[in-house]
This record gives sequence, C-alpha cells and structure tokens, in this order.
Amino acid sequence: MTEEKTAASATGETRPPIRRVAILFSGGPAPAANAVISTAAVSFLRQNIEVLGILYGYSQLIEYGPDHEMVEGRDYIVIDHKRLKRTRNTQGILIGTARTNPGKHISHPDHLKDPQRTGPLKTVYDALCSLEVDALISIGGDDTLKTANKLRRYQQYLPEGSRRIPIVHIPKTIDNDYMGIDFTFGYFTAVETLASEIRNLLADAESNRSYFLAETMGRSAGWLAYGAGIAGEASLTFSVEDITDKFVDYEEVRHEETGEVTRRKIMNMDAVVRRIVATMRIREQVENKPYGVIVLAEGLAEFLPQKHLEGISRDEHGHIAISKVNLGQIFARLVAREYERQTGKSRRVTAVQLGYESRCARPHAFDVMLGSQLGVGAYRALVEKGLDGVMVSVCGQLDLRYVPFDDLVDPETLVTVVRYIEPGSDFHRLARFLETYVHD
Repeated sequence: MTEEKTAASATGETRPPIRRVAILFSGGPAPAANAVISTAAVSFLRQNIEVLGILYGYSQLIEYGPDHEMVEGRDYIVIDHKRLKRTRNTQGILIGTARTNPGKHISHPDHLKDPQRTGPLKTVYDALCSLEVDALISIGGDDTLKTANKLRRYQQYLPEGSRRIPIVHIPKTIDNDYMGIDFTFGYFTAVETLASEIRNLLADAESNRSYFLAETMGRSAGWLAYGAGIAGEASLTFSVEDITDKFVDYEEVRHEETGEVTRRKIMNMDAVVRRIVATMRIREQVENKPYGVIVLAEGLAEFLPQKHLEGISRDEHGHIAISKVNLGQIFARLVAREYERQTGKSRRVTAVQLGYESRCARPHAFDVMLGSQLGVGAYRALVEKGLDGVMVSVCGQLDLRYVPFDDLVDPETLVTVVRYIEPGSDFHRLARFLETYVHD
C-alpha cells in the first residue's frame, strides 16, 4: 500500500467533496510565500472550488464569537483569478501573518479532552465552520505545524456528525530546520540576501582593517547562518550545533515560583571567544588579512548564561525575544577585549544584526518553483488523494511527497522535531573547509 493511500484510509471515512477551502499563513514571513498561496489557490479555482484567504494567521479566527462574526476584508478575503494576477513573484504575504497560537495550552494528548484548554481551538474551528470551509491549508513553521496537528486532533473528539475539516500543512521557514523536507521555500533567497550583506561587510572590513560580528537569523539550527557564511565568504561561522565538547558549560538555575534547581546547558563563552580570536590571529599572521566577518546564529542566545537573559520576554510559543538580547554586541565587546589581551593591540569589532531584510526579499527562481510545487501539492493532497493530517514535501526533481503529521510530531509532547546540521556532515565540513583554517 502506498504512503498516500495509507494516510487517506487511516480514518476509514468517505469525505464529502471540497467546495470551499481556506488558506492560512502563520509565523514569520518568507520569500516565495505568494508563490505558494497563489499556486495553491489557482489549483482549486480551476476546479470551481472557492478559496478564502484567512488574514493574519490565527489572530482573527481566535476572536470569533457573538460579538465578532467573520467579516470579509477584515478577517478574510475571497481569492479569485483577478486578485492572483502576477502574484507568484511578488514580495510580502498576500494574506498577512501573525504568531497567534490557539494551541498554546495543549502540551499532551490528554489536554485535548479538556474544554478549557481546547477553548481557543474550538473558537478557530467554529470560525472556520461559520465560513463553511471544507478544508484548511496551513502554511508556516514548526510551531504552525504543531497548531495544525492539534486542530486536526481536536476534531477527533467532536460529536458524531460534526463537520470535519481536513488539514494539509506546507512547511515554511527561512531557517530550513524542518524535518521531512530537504529545503524549505525562501531559504535560498534568504541565504543570498544575507550573503550579499556579508560580502558588503567584508569589503568594509578590508577597507578599515576591522571585523564585523554578523548575527543572522536561525533560532534553532544553523542552516541559514552556515549557508550565508559559505556564500558570503565569512571568516568563521558559529551556530548552536557547535556547542559541543570544549564549547559546553553548565549552570544551576533556580525556578522563581517552585524554588526547584535545575542544571542548564549553556555555552562556554570564554572558549567561543578564544576560537573567534584564534581565527582573527591566523588571518593576520598567516594570510595577511587583518579583517573579516564572523557569522553567529541568533539561536546561540538560548545558550547564554542566565545573567544575559534576565528580563527578556518570551512569545506565545515560549521563545525568547532574541532581538532584545543583542548577542552580537555581547560578543563584540568580549572578542575585542580578548584580542587586545592576547596581542597587546586593539582591533575594532562591530556587531551587526542581519535577518529581517531577508524575510520579504524578492524570491529567486528556485524558491518560486519550489513554492509553486508545494502549493500545487496541497491541492493534490486534498482533492486528488483525499488526505488529511499530512505535510506537503518534495524530493529529487520537485517530486511531491506527503508526510503524515504523526511522523513529524512527538505523540506525547505534541512538539515537532527540529532538524539540525549534523556536525561532521558534508555540509558542515564544506563550511569548515571554506572558512579560515584554525588547527584545534
């Protein structure tokens, strides 16, 4: 039995035909978002299936109620052929986005039986039912995938005869840290945008005999940092995957409410700083290059000692507000100080945050092709194959695959699995080969 047929026959249900589908985008923007949205929409329109674009993620759906009916133009739009005119290559997001998380109170399957915890999911479901939606296409990152899975599972507890809204998810993140797909749409556009910035910084650094510490996006994994470092000819790239061996430290943290003390893994900041300074000294002494750009993945902020994170807020998914940590500035001061201690000379080290400019850059051809295929894949999954609870993926020459949510989400915690760069993998070795060589 094929993967598609297995997924489709899991419930044994015969679903009614889809007459109206909703498309929702959640989380941070990504290049080629409109290629996904427009291609998915036109696939349904060609079969005379109505398409609604839900505006700003779940933020409007979660407000639904007696005093907040769903209003066209405020909460959703009707997507037709005219609205889709030449949108595939455009920047931004046709239907907007937000980070609202209706599943934030659910962290175990048993919570799906709790009416209070599932209240926000019920509101979202009721809002979609009020629009007479027959299926939902969810586009977003791993947090959005978690929400899609929770909304699907919530419906399994509905009374018999209730409307069932099948859900298909399309993976989105410029971080490229998604299980179940090789590359996510927008990744290569984001890499090129950041690489261009790094190349500009490198020219500036050479002119002034100085260094830049470029902090790039990449909360959980280093795909974006390493891709930009390779393409931008950075002197060194350092990410969360590199917090191993001598770069690891631990600290005890006391919980404010319970008083419980836990042991937390952090980075050995002294060791990281010494590694950066070693790169600088090799470039100057061996390569006669008293300048360079060091790339740091923003996810390293999660491994800072607690003293650097005090007062930093967290979003609805539990992530710290990395932009408020100023990771690059912290390391710039430490690196400049250690360099002067080791050499007796001063060297200007400037911190720069890169990332937001890459999220809505004009998409490259490959990302437009990839996004378009994923959009078509959502149509094929729902209409041609009758699937529910699958993520659209591609492999090889944009060959479509459909990965069940159950293969991507932990069944006990309902948390998705992050795909890290494997230390020692060919991709990781390529980055290490191309940067300034330092013998450990």
